[in-house]
Amino acid sequence: MPGWRRPVERQRWASNRANLTFVMHARCCPNIRKCSIERNLSGEADELMGRNVDAPSRLNAVARYALATVLVALALLISLALQKSFGNPFWFFFSVAVILSTWFGRTGPGWLSVVCSTLAVMYYFTPPIHSFAVSPTDLPYFLTFVACEVGAAQLISWRRRTEDALRQARDELELRVAERTAELKNANEALLERMNEQKRTEETLQATQAELARAARITTIGELTASIAHEVNQPLAAVVANADACVAWLSRPHPDLWEARAAAERATEGATRASDVIARIRSLITKATPEKSRVLINRVMKETAILAEGQAARNNVAIELELSPESPVVLGDSIQLQQVILNLVMNAIDAMTTVTDRPRTLTLRSESPDNGHIRVVVQDSGIGLTEDVKGRLFEPFFTTRSKGMGMGLSISRSIIEAHGGRLWAESNGSGGATFQFTLAREDRTSA
Repeated sequence: MPGWRRPVERQRWASNRANLTFVMHARCCPNIRKCSIERNLSGEADELMGRNVDAPSRLNAVARYALATVLVALALLISLALQKSFGNPFWFFFSVAVILSTWFGRTGPGWLSVVCSTLAVMYYFTPPIHSFAVSPTDLPYFLTFVACEVGAAQLISWRRRTEDALRQARDELELRVAERTAELKNANEALLERMNEQKRTEETLQATQAELARAARITTIGELTASIAHEVNQPLAAVVANADACVAWLSRPHPDLWEARAAAERATEGATRASDVIARIRSLITKATPEKSRVLINRVMKETAILAEGQAARNNVAIELELSPESPVVLGDSIQLQQVILNLVMNAIDAMTTVTDRPRTLTLRSESPDNGHIRVVVQDSGIGLTEDVKGRLFEPFFTTRSKGMGMGLSISRSIIEAHGGRLWAESNGSGGATFQFTLAREDRTSA
């Protein structure tokens, strides 16, 4: 242990020993009351500090004062040895002793070296020799020496205190920097963990939304069961009729190959149409990951109109297509976009079931309000929207249909917003409602 251990280090050492004593005492005596532990802790800490801190402090103090005495004695011996050769060089060596004593021994030993140096100079070097008296002629010189020694002691003491303060400030700063670094590291790890948790939550939410959208598509397909059966039954009936015709043309005494071929081609077309209907239905209910690609929005609207044609016919609704001649292209998932349009179409058909005073017309329109966007409009002549309904229209589980889930419009808006667009509804002035959404138009030159 160095002889000049700083007070802060001694206090930390004593505090650590006291904490260790407290832990050992608490483990050995777990049933003792808290006040008794505190009294024992205080007494043991005081005893440790008195036994392990005060004793080294006393030894260090004695060593510092002894160092000051030794340095002054060395300065005296050197000065006496060099006195005959160089006159009286005492001022130099005693100043060195004062400086070293003050620097290594601190303030108290420094002042002791000043006093010892002054007495040594008075006794050995100022007339009358071997006396503590100073002659009047040497008094100015002696006072100058004392002033220099006092000034040197004060200057070195101030310098030492300054360096100790700077060292202590540096140690405290390093400790605070280490603590702050540990806090920042812990905060960074907590932030990373939170970000990972948020990412996992977002992935789970996306998977849930995809499953919910698929459930909504299946529900919509369930509502279109009769229409789907009609759409499939028509081409299948045509296939059977054309096949019978083909057989009849071939069974004649003089087979008409041209007529038989034409019937066979018509049967092939009917089978292809039925296959297309089934493929569209399968694509709507499939559990595929959404993939964005270039989508011809007019084609999606036509396919949706074909799917809803049977449902519209049973409700005496006429579907009109007003498609943009530019054949606009958007970047998105065709299945999800068809789901949105189909949901809006089914809602429009349902809204016109009670209308009897005007034609039931459903208009599907695509247009380009500007060069960068495409707008899809689904307009009906139904009962319209009240202000209360319009305010809650896109809320989850809100519905005006007797058998609705209240999730179709909410899911549709989520899909459109995921494509970077906007979905909203307005009331028509002449009755009915208009649902429309906008999407960013894909630059045709990027194809």
